[in-house]
Formats: sequence, C-alpha cells, structure tokens
Amino acid sequence: MEAAVGSRNLGFRRTVGIATAALMAAACAPSTDSSNEAARAPIWLAGPSLPAPVTNNAVAALEIDGAVAVFSFLGLDSSKLWGGVTDAAYRWDVDSGAWRTIEPVPGPGRLASTAQVVKGLIYVIGGYTVAEDGEERSLPNVDVYDPVTERWSRAADIPIPTDDAVAGIWADSLIVLVSGWHDTGNVPDVQIFDPAANRWTSSTPIAGVPVFGHAGGVAGNSVVYVDGVAVVDAEPRYASAPGAWVGRLDTGGIEWSEAARHPGPALYRAAGGTVDGLILLVGGTDNPYNYDGIGYDGVPSDPIRQVLAFSPLNADWRRLTPPPVATMDHRNLGVSGGFVFLVGGMHADQIVSDNVWYATIEALLGTTR
Repeated sequence: MEAAVGSRNLGFRRTVGIATAALMAAACAPSTDSSNEAARAPIWLAGPSLPAPVTNNAVAALEIDGAVAVFSFLGLDSSKLWGGVTDAAYRWDVDSGAWRTIEPVPGPGRLASTAQVVKGLIYVIGGYTVAEDGEERSLPNVDVYDPVTERWSRAADIPIPTDDAVAGIWADSLIVLVSGWHDTGNVPDVQIFDPAANRWTSSTPIAGVPVFGHAGGVAGNSVVYVDGVAVVDAEPRYASAPGAWVGRLDTGGIEWSEAARHPGPALYRAAGGTVDGLILLVGGTDNPYNYDGIGYDGVPSDPIRQVLAFSPLNADWRRLTPPPVATMDHRNLGVSGGFVFLVGGMHADQIVSDNVWYATIEALLGTTR
C-alpha cells in the first residue's frame, strides 16, 4: 500500500485415522523430555499442496453430503507483483487427497477478500485490485459459489466497498463485515448482509479507530476484532493499532466494549476464524506491510508462529499449539467437520506458500503453549 492518496500499494479419513492412532500412541508412550516437540504427536498435519503458491487468499471450508471440502479463492502468486494478483480458485475434496482447479472467481483478480459460508453457499466478498501504475481500488463484489453445481452467481454489492475487513457469520444466516479499507482510507462501518433477502444493512460503527488487516470473527452473538493498521499523520502513513474489541450483536445495533489485549505484539493479517465459541488467530506479523511483504517502514516483515484463542464469554486469551511454520498474509481460516484449515500465505523471507496445514479442533483446543 503506497503512501500516495488513493493507493496503498492420502485420503482424508485414512490420514485422520492414522493421526488419531499416532496421538493415542504418543499419549501412552513414556517420554524422557516433555519439552521436546519431536517426542509428541503432531497437532498440525500437512495436507496436499495447492496447485500453485498463493497468499492473501480467501479460504472457506464446508461439508457437502457428509464430506469436507476446502476452497481457496483469489490472492497473489509467487511473483509478488501487481500482475500476480489472481482470480484463481481451487478446491480440495479432502477424501480425494489432491486439490483441483475450479472455475475462477468472476471479475478481476483481487487481494484481501473474505470468504464466508451460509447455508451451503460460499460468499466471496470485497477485495482490491492493483493496476500497473500502483493504483488500488476496493471492489463491491459479492460473488457466490455453489459447490454442488460448481457455478458462480452475483449477489448485491457491498454499499461501501471494502477490503482487508473482518467478517463472520451471525445466527447461521447473516454475514457481518467489520471496518476495513475503502479506496483512500479506513472506514468505521459495520455492514451486515442477509443472503436470503439479498440485502445489506448498516449497524453501529466500531468504537475504536478504523483499521485494515485486523483479524477476528463472530462467535454466538459476539463479534470480535483485534489490532490491524490505522492511517496516521506521519511517515509511514500506516501504523499498528493495538487493541481488542467485542461487540454484542442485536437487531437494534451493536454494543461495543474494549477487551483485554492478547499476549505479544499487535498483529497484522493473521488468519481469523471461529471454533467452538472461540475466536482463533493464526500467524500474522507485528510489522505492517504492502502486499509484497515489505513493511511500510522499508523493512521486510517477519511472520509470527503462534495460535491465539479468545473467549468472548470469559474475556480471556490462551495460546494453542502453532503450525510448524511461521506464516502471515492471511484473511480467514477454513473451519468444518471438526477441522481447522490454514491454506497458503507468506512465510519468512516473503516466500509465497503452497502449504496446507490442518488440525482437529479437539486436538488443537486440548493443547496450550
């Protein structure tokens, strides 16, 4: 994101069975060094690689006829250049053991979109394009993918086009879109989409400073967002905005309150998702950056290897076992069928990844670090 105004420049069930057996064996086996990770059964397992490396992609997962499918939409390829912004879409039917390329997302390739699942359909929302001259534009697109028919359709545009926003599902039927970037700056708006009515409405704006690249989700009647980047009157124009906020969702509006900050530094572009009433944050970095992974301060950003879990009910944080590699440049996790999926992203030295990691929710939530 530039400083110039207007721009910011094996089958799955078999694998799971093997993993479960390994976990049980490890639990029964004596260990001479409980601090040795190698002596413990892995919590995170490697899935099949993506067809191509991709980062800043929108991720979704859902069950179709009792089987789990994981999807990756849009993002940036390994060139990390404006021309590498892609419209590509991929699907992994986890019993098949391999990803396949599916019909691309309609319209231009874009970054920083979110993907949300409502009643068996995937809604790919917002994002921004990058032109050769560096100009960036937030899009209003809401593209709907039916994983059964494998066809795309278009839903009502976002009233205020946004990217790098937090999103989540409320009451199993509504998509909540929180803050984010719009063309030339951040917006405080909370926009709620009702797929059944194909209609957007506005709700109570956020209480904190408007941000982009924040992370969070919706758990029950609580919407949570953490950290992100604010526009400041200094150089560089973009700075971390540490903080955690919880909003109590109601049809009449949102009651916002500040929550306890998570341990460690403020995060940018961590993967967010909702698991068993908890908001999970995976990876991220403490140095905000442009889409190529170079910080706005000119220093290459380093990803963080961690998983944080926040309980809106208890208002507390805990650390969970992280994936094997440090990673950043995510929007959302895929969560379905008792599993959490982390797809693509950017690793150390700004390497765009084709890695896929997954963990059972039961194993992940049963561990702390």
